[in-house]
Amino acid sequence: MNDMRIVERTVDTQNTKITARGVQVHYGTSHAIKDLNVDILDKTVTAFIGPSGCGKSTFLRCLNRMNDTIAVCKVSGEIKLEGEDIYDARVDPVQLRAKVGMVFQKPNPFPKSIYDNVAYGPKIHGLTRNKAELDEIVESSLKKAAIWNEVKDRLSAPGTGLSGGQQQRLCIARAIATSPEVLLMDEPCSALDPIATSQVEELIDELRSQFSVVIVTHSMQQAARVSQKTAFFHLGHLVEYGETGQIFTNPQDPRTESYISGRIG
Repeated sequence: MNDMRIVERTVDTQNTKITARGVQVHYGTSHAIKDLNVDILDKTVTAFIGPSGCGKSTFLRCLNRMNDTIAVCKVSGEIKLEGEDIYDARVDPVQLRAKVGMVFQKPNPFPKSIYDNVAYGPKIHGLTRNKAELDEIVESSLKKAAIWNEVKDRLSAPGTGLSGGQQQRLCIARAIATSPEVLLMDEPCSALDPIATSQVEELIDELRSQFSVVIVTHSMQQAARVSQKTAFFHLGHLVEYGETGQIFTNPQDPRTESYISGRIG
């Protein structure tokens, strides 16, 4: 068996948004993440790739404490957002999730109007003082999510009435309405057709000018298209992490090479 030291290239620590050290995740007796260390950069798209069940979505869910909702899940080690330990007992997970937004695999708009879907987060977090400010956040979020022109004349219509690709962009608008620092995306295009996928990928590229974006994807082509950094997971280990181009063209670990060439997965 290969030794389990992670192959990691030099990372610019000046630009680090999230640091993870010695992270372990157990679901009951199952050891899902094993001694993971990584620095995730700001204003960068980081892709998590690897076979099904390798731990990439589990680790993504650690970054905004979504695993807290699973009774048998135990997370240990240290995860810091800009130097603050997000698992500190004083950290409110609800406030954390305003800073670390999440977009899921299947578009999941609330059964509310398009407007109320986006206004929901700013309202519950008290980010606006009046309707005019709320209107402004809704409009700017829908513009950033590249869907404003398609919905501006029907903001009171239900979000669930949009097409799949539009629903996913609405969910992205909802996630960025609280002005998060990090945007997590768990296979955001897997339920979408190729045209909608292309629109969301373009959007991800635009969003990295404002956020640290972390995307879990089964598609290596998508990782190559949208990310600057790639982390390869295998059997609960973060095997290799570095510049996307290098991971795909010159991987340092034989397991990465085997996955990229299609021999494992």
